[in-house]
Amino acid sequence: MKYRNPIISGFYPDPSICRAGDTYYLVTSSFQFFQGVPLFESKDLINWRQIGNVLTRNSQLPLSKANSVGGIYAPTIRHHEGRFYMVTTNVSEGGNFYVWTDDIHGEWSDPIYVEQDGIDPSLYFENGHAYFMSNGTDDNGIHGIVQCEIDIATGKKLSSAKCIWQGAGGRFLESPHMYKIGKYYYLMASEGGTEYGHMVVYARSENLYGDFENYAHNPVLTNRNLGGYLLQGCGHADLVEDVSGNWWMVHLGFRQIDEWVMHHTTGREVYLAPVTFDNDGWFTAGIDGTNRLEIETDRIPDTVKQISFDKITFENTTPWLEWSSIQNPIPENYAFADNRLKLRSNGNSLDDAQNAPTFYGIRQKEMNLHIEVNVNVSDGEAGITLYMTPEQHYEIAVRDGAVFKRQRIGDLCVESGNTEIHAGAVRLIVETSNFVYTFKAVQDGNIFELGSAQTKYLSTEVAGNFTGVMIGLYAQGGSREFAEFADFICENREV
Repeated sequence: MKYRNPIISGFYPDPSICRAGDTYYLVTSSFQFFQGVPLFESKDLINWRQIGNVLTRNSQLPLSKANSVGGIYAPTIRHHEGRFYMVTTNVSEGGNFYVWTDDIHGEWSDPIYVEQDGIDPSLYFENGHAYFMSNGTDDNGIHGIVQCEIDIATGKKLSSAKCIWQGAGGRFLESPHMYKIGKYYYLMASEGGTEYGHMVVYARSENLYGDFENYAHNPVLTNRNLGGYLLQGCGHADLVEDVSGNWWMVHLGFRQIDEWVMHHTTGREVYLAPVTFDNDGWFTAGIDGTNRLEIETDRIPDTVKQISFDKITFENTTPWLEWSSIQNPIPENYAFADNRLKLRSNGNSLDDAQNAPTFYGIRQKEMNLHIEVNVNVSDGEAGITLYMTPEQHYEIAVRDGAVFKRQRIGDLCVESGNTEIHAGAVRLIVETSNFVYTFKAVQDGNIFELGSAQTKYLSTEVAGNFTGVMIGLYAQGGSREFAEFADFICENREV
């Protein structure tokens, strides 16, 4: 069969995967957004359903200090002796920690912190021992992939931290994962930076602490030399063995808005590539060490049909599952009922770099979408935001009896199209494409065209951050009156 990449579209970076029985589980980074660490489930590796978020409580996920490049980085999920573990870093508060659950569809524990520096932590289990690794500095001051043994019940270090590998020679060594396959320990990581030079590399050893021998043809996967191809930035990978004994790699990548335009707006997404071992125990990945938007494979039966998302609404989503706030929300400012959402301003604005506004958003999963919602606001401002950072966002909104468009790009902020409307609900509409967002409003059959804005100014390349565009509903300014949103639709125009 032929499957399409990405297997999970939109801002879901740094994927990690494990298998429990015949079911696969995958987690991704969430940065400054709450709830944290989206959790997905699949039976076939190409159709994924979000079943929860790992970090759902303020005690697990303090984000008050998380700016647009803060929060949760690079989780790893592992399944060991019936228990699931997720290890990650809150770079804004607390450092490296892990949580666990015996019920993958239930709640996870409070954080157990590990006193080891670095980011992109991972766990490896063997013969009753648990090992913790990150890319950081060991107890002798040597930088690289650092490993120690820990007490999995407490997080206490049981051995000194030792640098076991310094990579294959590229810059920004990150995302280490250890696997025991046959007689070898395989240590896989990424280099080149999570951008256009990103690449997956690995080494192997017959001993857990090395010495590790680099794969002679590193990088094992990269699209850095595929000029004029939409899929770029392939790296930060994890391996999984399927139920038939085949090996696969999940990794992040991103889609440019055009083959020859080096901007991307939908963030770093989740991609799948087949992995093949040779007779000497070395493995290759993808198609000649690259990955593609379509992959032909006989490893997945033709009876499996890959399903793309059709439409996102209030009715077919669950509060705080697919939807996120910026930092920790104030619950009394959010109300849900009967295909409606009510939001109340907390006094902060979308421009605030430290204190988050009242915001309720989903990832922009494709470049061609149709978005609509009814908005009724009697005080303050409310509407739709296309949000990348406090310095890069576009709005169509209602304020003081008028509907308008706003473009915030760095130090520049322009409002236009201020058009008077009467009291009551107005339908706000956003059309997205590869190159432009187009805005209009409708009330009582009257159509108000509010113009367009270029997508590239909300790209990661301009913003300098690690997320993707969020489609947010928000309320700011005014007093303590609720703004009401009804009949939300985000329709995929690419299916």
